[in-house]
Amino acid sequence: MKLFDVYSLYDIEPVRGQGSHVYTADGTEYLDLYGGHAVISIGHAHPRYVEAIASQAVRLGFYSNSVGNSLQTRLAERIGEVSGYDDYSLFLCNSGAEANENAIKLASFHTGRRRLLAFSQAFHGRTSGAVAATDNPKIVSPFNATPNVTFVPLGDIEAVRRELATGEYAAAIIEGIQGVSGIHEPSPEFLRQLREATEATGTMLILDEIQSGYGRTGSFFAHQPSGIRPDLITAAKGIANGFPMGAVLISPRFEARKGMLGTTFGGNHLACAAALAVLDVIEEENLIDNAAKVGDYLLGELRAMRGLMIGVEIEGDAARLRRRLLFDRHIFTGGAGAHTVRLLPALSLPIDEARRFIDEFKSLIADSGE
Repeated sequence: MKLFDVYSLYDIEPVRGQGSHVYTADGTEYLDLYGGHAVISIGHAHPRYVEAIASQAVRLGFYSNSVGNSLQTRLAERIGEVSGYDDYSLFLCNSGAEANENAIKLASFHTGRRRLLAFSQAFHGRTSGAVAATDNPKIVSPFNATPNVTFVPLGDIEAVRRELATGEYAAAIIEGIQGVSGIHEPSPEFLRQLREATEATGTMLILDEIQSGYGRTGSFFAHQPSGIRPDLITAAKGIANGFPMGAVLISPRFEARKGMLGTTFGGNHLACAAALAVLDVIEEENLIDNAAKVGDYLLGELRAMRGLMIGVEIEGDAARLRRRLLFDRHIFTGGAGAHTVRLLPALSLPIDEARRFIDEFKSLIADSGE
């Protein structure tokens, strides 16, 4: 048997990591400014994280959600404290797509409606409902395509109001910052207007913070500077620093019913141990402040976005530039559209490594004429 060939691969295999670096088998060091799609939030192989998983594994690696799990209770309390949403409830799952699936389902259960409003260039995942809300026809199969999802331009509040006035929408779903299509951020004013429109029409507001949340932008969630409180918030990526986990933060207006949601592996003991260690490190090492500080430095040099979710727009071919950064300068970055280099490093990225990237990046731009 061979692997199903769906990934475009660089001819590089990291075999170990430490902090903001990864290493190949021959010992070659690479600066990791992508963190495996924003997953590595506290750095590779953080000793606190490694110890938490190892110590839990020797006690109990897994049991089902048919029994008590005090780690889940502790994690819910800690996320509530750190995020400022301590009056919300928590549902744990395995991925960002699964978190969005459950958020959409909850909104539909709650309202009795079936339609979903999403935004142009959105990405919410690849599973059935999440991919239907993703504005990329190439990854939406005929089975997934549905008339229940309508897309409107990001920032067009009049289009939002026209659609929601029909009273047919269970929810509107929006990313704290669009990351896959090329870093696009809804303005605080648009988020406030969107919240008002959803409230006025009995529509639930889902904030997809899967990539933009968990301290990446200098606040715990990217939407929080706007002052709004969504009905549902989804998180994943950096929540457990590489251990598969997703979460839905659920406002008090939702009533839980036995069996309405479920998962086999969601909130398992190892994942919770990992996630608790991540929160401990974020707080003890002031990583949200570090993300803001290092992000401000990078922004000053690149004039892009806030925090450590940064899109660098260039005039030329971003994929070519990223290959040169990787193979010539040993720096991992990501892509988001044809002309965007995307940075999603660990929140713990040191300022001197940020300076190294700026020096290498400017050198390559000058050399290539991009």
